[in-house]
Amino acid sequence: MYLTVFIPGDFYGNTAIPYPAGCLPLCYYSFRTVKNIRITKASGARAYYAPRKLRRSLRRAGAPADLIRDIEAEIEREVYPGMSTSDIYARAFQLLHGHSSHLAARYKLKKAIMELGPSGYPFEHFVGALISHTGFRTQVGVFLEGRCVSHEVDVKAVRHQEKILVECKYHNQSGFICDVKISLYVHARFRDIEAGMEGRGEDPRFEGWIVTNTRFSDDALRYGTCAGMRLVSWDYPARDSLKDMIDREKLYPLTCLTTLSGREKELLLKQGLVLCRELLSREDALRRARVSATRIPGVLQECNELCGTGK
Repeated sequence: MYLTVFIPGDFYGNTAIPYPAGCLPLCYYSFRTVKNIRITKASGARAYYAPRKLRRSLRRAGAPADLIRDIEAEIEREVYPGMSTSDIYARAFQLLHGHSSHLAARYKLKKAIMELGPSGYPFEHFVGALISHTGFRTQVGVFLEGRCVSHEVDVKAVRHQEKILVECKYHNQSGFICDVKISLYVHARFRDIEAGMEGRGEDPRFEGWIVTNTRFSDDALRYGTCAGMRLVSWDYPARDSLKDMIDREKLYPLTCLTTLSGREKELLLKQGLVLCRELLSREDALRRARVSATRIPGVLQECNELCGTGK
């Protein structure tokens, strides 16, 4: 005689518990477990809900352990089959924001980058700022002559004898993947630029980068690295991905800020500003973005907390 029970843990199906012959089970146990719940990813694919991913993202935002446990428990009570990852994120953000605005700002980093605008221009400036913070002199939107044609390079960075040329691939929606055609196309452009430099008697040595705020396909990574380029995506390479670079340098986009409206952020971007750090010395820009005088101190406080300036 067997009693079928649903149990939490690492099981996804039913587990049969044996009873001695001639004995009847007195009750039937049914435990709701998030391990069995399949949610919908941004790509449309279905996957089992993984609490560890939520914990990891909250931990990266700097949330304390007790708050992480509380948010995880609340999400587990509310998650349902087919729930989108964006809805899970929105609920976690809401709960985190109720505790701390600057922790919530860090938590929404990926979404904040996608809010830099429909065009990739602010993202190019953002990438240029990340690289310049490591000691490089950077230019954005530079035209370089190749042997065959002229090429617009998103970011050019120079530090002593080092030279970096960057192609940025920006998406304002999640779920996009840069496939191998991107690596092939960018590599061909870099080789033409290199040939043009050689033809003019210039030093042709440079490191070619492709930077995206989403992800690369396996073939794109394989070809890109084989061809000698550096590929940087939201979570690649390990410990030196785009999100790692941002957290390490504390160069957060101003779209992270929870104390500004969407319209105010848009007006700041139109002024050529992209970083929270820039706002600390640009109260005039906040006023031009129609942020009221009574709200400016709160915006600057969030910038200070987010950037770790301690002011």
